[in-house]
Amino acid sequence: MKQFIIAAIALIGAMQISAQDKDPVLMIINGESVTKSEFEYIYNKNNTDNAIDKKTLDEYVDLFVNFKLKVAEAKAQGLDTLASFKRELNGYRRQLAKPYLTDTELEEALYKEAYSHFSQDCEVSHILIKTEGDNTTDSYNKAIEAIQRLKAGEDFGKVADEMSDDQSVTRNHGYLGWFTALQLVWPFEKAMYDLPLNEISAPIKSDYGYHVIKVHNRRPAWGQVNARHIMKMCSDRMIPEMQERKYQEILDIKKRLDAGEDFATLAIELSDDKASAQKGGDLGWFGIGRMVREFEKAAFALDSGETSDIIKTQFGYHIINIKEKRGVEPFEKKKGDIQRMMQYDDRSTAAKRSFINKLKKEYNFKINNDVVKMAKVLAIQYEGQDSMLIAKSYETNRTIITFADQNVSLGEFIEFYLKTKNIDSDIDRKVNQIAELKLIQYEDSQLENKYADFANLMKEYHDGILLFEVSNKEVWEKAIKDTDGLKEYFKKNKKNYAWDEPHFKGFVVKCADETTAKELKKTIKKLNPDSVSTYIRTKVNNDSTVLASVEHGLWKQGENSYIDLTQFKSTDVKVEIDEKLPVVIVVGKMLKMPKSYIDVRGAITADYQNYLEKEWIETLRNKYTIMINKHVLSTLK
Repeated sequence: MKQFIIAAIALIGAMQISAQDKDPVLMIINGESVTKSEFEYIYNKNNTDNAIDKKTLDEYVDLFVNFKLKVAEAKAQGLDTLASFKRELNGYRRQLAKPYLTDTELEEALYKEAYSHFSQDCEVSHILIKTEGDNTTDSYNKAIEAIQRLKAGEDFGKVADEMSDDQSVTRNHGYLGWFTALQLVWPFEKAMYDLPLNEISAPIKSDYGYHVIKVHNRRPAWGQVNARHIMKMCSDRMIPEMQERKYQEILDIKKRLDAGEDFATLAIELSDDKASAQKGGDLGWFGIGRMVREFEKAAFALDSGETSDIIKTQFGYHIINIKEKRGVEPFEKKKGDIQRMMQYDDRSTAAKRSFINKLKKEYNFKINNDVVKMAKVLAIQYEGQDSMLIAKSYETNRTIITFADQNVSLGEFIEFYLKTKNIDSDIDRKVNQIAELKLIQYEDSQLENKYADFANLMKEYHDGILLFEVSNKEVWEKAIKDTDGLKEYFKKNKKNYAWDEPHFKGFVVKCADETTAKELKKTIKKLNPDSVSTYIRTKVNNDSTVLASVEHGLWKQGENSYIDLTQFKSTDVKVEIDEKLPVVIVVGKMLKMPKSYIDVRGAITADYQNYLEKEWIETLRNKYTIMINKHVLSTLK
């Protein structure tokens, strides 16, 4: 047996040297070192008791060694080189890396900020001054002009009508209505909650331009309603006769509801909103800002279980029923929704920008502005000559970005620029984009070195995938497919699978009539048991007529009412008769003991897998070298 347990003083040089480190080598399996920290990580994760008992520790060391031997065997078989393995591991890594590649503290602060905003709804108006390109000066000055007019006492609606670029201004005069968190762009939302009531904001910059905001009122949040509705489409463009007909239709529905008819049934039959009609009028949960103003006001004015009068909106006539209402959910429950919604506004990039800035400081990030100027000159000089531009940029042998031990050459930048310039051709922005890309890539490559918990998790996933694949190959699937092995194992261990009570093995067949039952009873006895179901499906039944159904099994008393009645002669059994297949026959025999491994397939397969596992472990322990540092082992607490 190639297993050696050696005291620390006698270990090979590598272990002696490592033992002087803060994280000494605990064991070496097939030439691969396992540090004390790696073992402790796995041990503590799988053992909830804080105190380490010697017996428990020794037992776990043995299990851990077996685990590492299996991983070693998986590597020896090349399972870690397979594309499927790499794909699965990389998928795990991408998910695990996400929290390490952003400013998690800022993210958490933004989640909590958004949640705090959910406690109130805000009534707001705004004036939008759009910006075009990089020149924002004119737009900013126009926003300042609007602010000056408002502070001089001019009506907000009048100034909005004359200056706002928001297309909705023609119908709302700048008045937006009530909103809550994560319904508007982040700069707007932040200003909306920070601004004192009835004051005029400074120009608020967003991707849309500059906003001038006025908050009219705030109120405790209305929360959400779970509502359904019945609608009759009607618009002012319809002729008066048609509008009147639609009103009479909704009025008739209201009368039927008042008389006690079912809301969902009427919605399915009569609602013009076909999307919700098929669900009984169900609209699901929604908060403010999701529905038109008239509908929203009516819905939130109702209590759970209440039904509205007829409501008129721009879409037609509605009758609303409230199934349930709820306030703002606790933070931990709401957090997932906040995370998803934040993906679509500026908050999603704020944490990333903060993280990039931290990386720039940590890695002494620098941009060579002279080379940036050179890139601009070359881009103009060789416009439309991509190959020449790339060649000339590499010829310069200049570096445009440096950080840590990394350099980005002008040539590399120009290649990046050409690949993405159709989206954005601004050189300065492209430099920032490649900088962010390279910084993130570099940080990603350093995660295992910088964060022990990440390295441990990746090691765990790596070895776990290999363990599954090699165990499946050598034990689990092997046992299932090895019918000869199962037969032999059953033969040698038959006494271990004796039953405490007899079992009936056979068929319960439900038939349409006595003739079918009589014929099947004779036929089944002649057929291979595995072919009975196929025979009934193809020879007895057809597409239009079902004359029989069959159930094949191994039953003890109490598991099948027909078997209990006919074979175990139970007197207190209730049998449910199938009206279409009322005649029942039972074909098979009573067994005092299992006759084949098939009769105990589940148990025999599990035991055979354990048997193969033990044999496999013994083989691995003879195949690979194991060395354990007793001194380091004794330091575990």
